[in-house]
Amino acid sequence: SSRTARSEEDRDSLWDAWGSWSECSRTCGGGASYSLRRCLSSKTCEGRNIRYRTCSNVDCPPEAGDFRAQQCSAHNDVKYQGQFYEWLPVSNDPDNPCSLKCQARGTTLVVELAPKVLDGTRCYTESLDMCISGLCQIVGCDHQLGSAVKEDNCGVCNGDGSTCRLVRGHYKSQLSASKPDDTVVAIPYGSRQVRLVLKGPDHLYLETKTLQGVKSENSLSTTGSFLVENSSIDFQKFPDKEILKISGPLTADFTIKIHYAGAADSSVQFIFYQPIIHRWRETDFFPCSASCGGGYQLTSAECFDLRSNRVVADQYCHYYPENIKPKPKLQECNLDPCPASDGYKQIMPYDLYHPLPRWESTPWTACSSSCGGGIQSRSISCVEEDIQGHISPVEEWKCMYTPKMPVVQPCNIFDCPKWLAQEWSPCTVTCGQGLRYRVVLCIDHRGMHTGGCSPKTKPHIKEECVVPTPCYKPKEKLPVEAKLPWYKQAQELDEGRAVSEEPSFIPEAWSTCSVTCGVGSQVRLVKCQVLLSFSQSVADLPIDECEGPKPVSQRACYSGPCTGDATEYTPEETQLLYGSLQEIDELYDWEYEGFTECSESCGGGVQEAVVTCLNKQTRETADETLCVSSRRPPQLLKACSLDPCPPR
Repeated sequence: SSRTARSEEDRDSLWDAWGSWSECSRTCGGGASYSLRRCLSSKTCEGRNIRYRTCSNVDCPPEAGDFRAQQCSAHNDVKYQGQFYEWLPVSNDPDNPCSLKCQARGTTLVVELAPKVLDGTRCYTESLDMCISGLCQIVGCDHQLGSAVKEDNCGVCNGDGSTCRLVRGHYKSQLSASKPDDTVVAIPYGSRQVRLVLKGPDHLYLETKTLQGVKSENSLSTTGSFLVENSSIDFQKFPDKEILKISGPLTADFTIKIHYAGAADSSVQFIFYQPIIHRWRETDFFPCSASCGGGYQLTSAECFDLRSNRVVADQYCHYYPENIKPKPKLQECNLDPCPASDGYKQIMPYDLYHPLPRWESTPWTACSSSCGGGIQSRSISCVEEDIQGHISPVEEWKCMYTPKMPVVQPCNIFDCPKWLAQEWSPCTVTCGQGLRYRVVLCIDHRGMHTGGCSPKTKPHIKEECVVPTPCYKPKEKLPVEAKLPWYKQAQELDEGRAVSEEPSFIPEAWSTCSVTCGVGSQVRLVKCQVLLSFSQSVADLPIDECEGPKPVSQRACYSGPCTGDATEYTPEETQLLYGSLQEIDELYDWEYEGFTECSESCGGGVQEAVVTCLNKQTRETADETLCVSSRRPPQLLKACSLDPCPPR
């Protein structure tokens, strides 16, 4: 090794000192500068007499244009084969990237106008490598010749990729007559390596917004490369496909939109690297918690917006899963003893003499919803306890060495009660038109029969049914109502109510029917009751303490015909029977209101029952459109004027 060192010294001693560096070959965009030295020996010196370095490594303004294109355009005023041409650069030549090859605009003519490009010209458009003396030299992202250091996907030289995140996705168009376009994806300022591919008949276009709030739009109507807000765009348009590439970094917020142009669906695949523009930044140590006698001080972390260079709310940093908030650092401070009347008091460790502050919370509030998922909140504060046990609130930063407890949490996440309809009963007739019933229960999340379901969404417990077998009986017979237990079970389960903490009407069970056959009546007690939560007992209240309509305490009942034959009813019985059994939840419903005049004065005629839409509470006639949710009752006919007509 000593002999090698001496030989290198002997070799270098044959050279004169290196000369000063030349001017840079470029004023921006990265150029080359060189330095020379002279051989002092009469013999040949080992090594090179020239060395290079990069220079002017600052971005050129957008209007400066491409350096290779400038060299081609310098030949525009020189005739080639007796003719003037406008020359455009031919880049990325794999065989000789450092020769000046140019193409005549509007032709396929490609000519090598110079064997070497000027020093500092990029070998390839997407690389920092530069041509020096006709040779392509490797240049790292640190702008040093021969360096192998490269940028990561985030554009950070020799970075680890932690300052950005990969975003990829797929969009499928949803054609709508009232919506001619739609947003595919929003790509924020600073994003890199953007690539979108649209397949289908639709078209892409751009909307941009600068940090200063200036908005613009680009229709992307033709294939080509162009600048949008100083960002270079490469767009390719094909009959059934469009490709958009932006190397970045974007100098504005870009919104990629799609304009519907055909009946067929289009799909867009996109991928880009989005910068993490909000990052945690550690603060300096806060002031000491005590001026003497031993205290502590902490650091904290604040969320910093890299675009605006200002501190923002922590929630912006929590948006990125890659962002891990640094833990606060804790150190002792002001350890000098405090003066006292008897000299100096004994120094004790700060964590015993001066307990650390801690988070304290208030009780959770009541849940915002009784079911279906709600939220409840509480207050969190940082408190400090002195040696006498007195607790006092202090600044929040003093507690930041431990995570802050959550201030909101979900509650009552179980499902709300919902209606459960059982199977329909058999039809009440064996021929023609009848009725069928079902039990509808209000079921909670445990499967228990309860209250609390919305009456507006309750399914009907009764509907008409038709048996295709023809009947041979008079038209005026009323459809047969269901016998117990189907109707009684459906009706009683329908009207069950549970006592709550709000005063409400609670009806008791109906009495048995006052007759054993035909039309009778039933009665029940209706009380105003409330649930006392502290004792879990039920208390009776005066009737006027309950709000809303009071449930009926009397109703008609039907215990079946008094004979085995089909029963005929008077108009009053028909109204009473049909109206009382038409139990539905809506406020408005169809009801019979008497009969029309007889169609004949003698010899037998027909009367038709009049059907009207009524408000069930006020018993007033309402517009028929209010009853459209209920099934209209069947036509009801009655024989009349049965006396024979006198002879003429």
